[in-house]
Amino acid sequence: MTSFFNIFLAACDAPESWQIGVQDPASPNMEGMIYFHHYLMFFIILIGAFVFWMLFMVLISYCEQNNKISNKFTHSSTLEIVWTIVPALVLLFISVPSFALLYATEDIHVPVLTVKVIGRQWYWSYEYSDFHSVSGKIFGFDSYMIKDEDLQVGALRLLEVDNRLVLPIEASIRLLVTSSDVLHAWAVPSLGVKIDAVPGRLSQVPLFIKREGVYYGECSEICGVGHALMPITVKAVPAQVFVKWMASKLEE
Repeated sequence: MTSFFNIFLAACDAPESWQIGVQDPASPNMEGMIYFHHYLMFFIILIGAFVFWMLFMVLISYCEQNNKISNKFTHSSTLEIVWTIVPALVLLFISVPSFALLYATEDIHVPVLTVKVIGRQWYWSYEYSDFHSVSGKIFGFDSYMIKDEDLQVGALRLLEVDNRLVLPIEASIRLLVTSSDVLHAWAVPSLGVKIDAVPGRLSQVPLFIKREGVYYGECSEICGVGHALMPITVKAVPAQVFVKWMASKLEE
């Protein structure tokens, strides 16, 4: 019973079989996206129900059995004004929160950590631009998918990597994303991040992780025969743990 209760409380930070909903949010941006989705669904359901009701009433009220003699109806100025103003107001109610969310997803505060993400055929490279070794070289590593025969018990197939991207929680992080060959896309659903890696271009995206955990994603741009073999694994830890991990890596 205890193990079942723990599983029930566990956050959904990786895709599950037959999953139809989104993964649990771990960043303010993802929380905003989920809120906007629910907000938008209210208008979608309302409009959809009204349209289907109107079509049903037209089919019933104006069929041949109920209207032996057709009415000669050309236009109505009042109706045209109403169906112009009402959709405009609906779009206004939708646009205001959408613009606010769009601004929030691109607003980068003063970052405490900058990480460069490089897409390659077919793996990811990460560089911690703020940290240098004794020789002056920027600290970084490559991240390859673990093959099926090397997976440990409980690891996720096609999602686990040999070197996870370790990031601190509750810190303003800036990701610089690019590619060394073709188009890639760095996407982690729980963090609300999906940005294209374009050769010759350096794109940036803010990231703020609210809780500890391991978050999974994949390359979301078809980049070749190894496209499905480019998973992303982010491990979010407290700042103290991140500092110790970085110190040990720099010593190595």
